[in-house]
Amino acid sequence: MLRNTFCHIPSISLRTERLLWESGIVSWEHGNCLPKGIVSPARSSALKAMIPTSEDALQRLDLQFFSERLPGSELWRIFPEFRTRAVYLDIETTGLGRGDHITTIVAYDGKTLHHFVHGINLRDFTAFIGQVELLITFNGKCFDIPFIQRAFGIQVNAVHMDLRYILRSVGLRGGLKRCEQQLGLDRAELGEVDGYFAVLLWQEYATRRSERALETLLAYNTLDVINLEPLMVTAFNRLVRCTPLANPYILPTDFDLPANPFKADEALIERLQEYHFAG
Repeated sequence: MLRNTFCHIPSISLRTERLLWESGIVSWEHGNCLPKGIVSPARSSALKAMIPTSEDALQRLDLQFFSERLPGSELWRIFPEFRTRAVYLDIETTGLGRGDHITTIVAYDGKTLHHFVHGINLRDFTAFIGQVELLITFNGKCFDIPFIQRAFGIQVNAVHMDLRYILRSVGLRGGLKRCEQQLGLDRAELGEVDGYFAVLLWQEYATRRSERALETLLAYNTLDVINLEPLMVTAFNRLVRCTPLANPYILPTDFDLPANPFKADEALIERLQEYHFAG
């Protein structure tokens, strides 16, 4: 997709880019054959000058080059080329206030699931996040990233794509579970568990040292993360279909997702539901 992108070039707007596409200039290799009248001579010179630089940056897989130049609404375009560097992440906390703390963090790098738990190995997270180049979250811009930075006293420097806004741009609105439902993703026994319930699970673990509660919390947190990749692929494909480029760039949706290594305790979920939500 990046080789079909021109809007990262100074003075080339999204409108101008679409005009280029519609006139047959759909990739960098066509950039030296601009039809007269599509762009001004100054813009044409800027475009031609930037193509070799862009090609070099792509060959070097220079993520920062593209993230710093693309409009924020178009950052999704980097996904195919940098997918192997993406880390999907979600956190759970004791609440939303400044006095609350992170309970668990789950991250998935496309191969391995990583789990961090308060009081066990949460301190290891700072070294982990420091190596991440591309971060994909749902609502991380408003919640996960600010909470992480405040909790650990660090700056998260990874390029960040927040699926909440990307999905909204293709008509998938609401929270994470609502977006999943619109795509037919089934949460099975975790269907009734939400962020507030995750707080209850942590309280059950913290007060009773219930390993079942911790495992159920990690199962929920892990599922939040596992489902981010199919959501990202769906959003990318829908956005591509809105361009004249279409089918050759559609990503396959039949890739394998990791199995959730944690199992939710249905009896515990039911008991907590009855105790906290009855009546």
